[in-house]
Amino acid sequence: VQLQASGGGLVQAGGSLRLSCAASGRTFSSYIMGWFRQAPGKEREFVAHISGGYLRNYAASVKGRFTISRDNAKNTVYLQMNSLKPEDTAVYYCAASWALSRVVRDMDYWGKGTQVTVSS
Repeated sequence: VQLQASGGGLVQAGGSLRLSCAASGRTFSSYIMGWFRQAPGKEREFVAHISGGYLRNYAASVKGRFTISRDNAKNTVYLQMNSLKPEDTAVYYCAASWALSRVVRDMDYWGKGTQVTVSS
């Protein structure tokens, strides 16, 4: 599976961005798709994931502000980010996994990241 994330950019605090991650392969709907992020000097951390059956989980820091969704017909997963804060600034990565896990090492495939910068 190859993953390609896009949609990052510079936004003011309180603004919104939508990230997309396009996946190759015919088994997309079988994977649990997730978003992680890594801020400068920090470890990569879980943001959200969604199963093929649309079960969703979020990190506490983004719950209520971010929404993960997927379109299996388009092999794409999205991350709608609202009410952005400067602390959301990071490189955002999409990942695919067979496991419903929040742990970085459990992910099977990674895309290249997309930078999100939130100015105060």
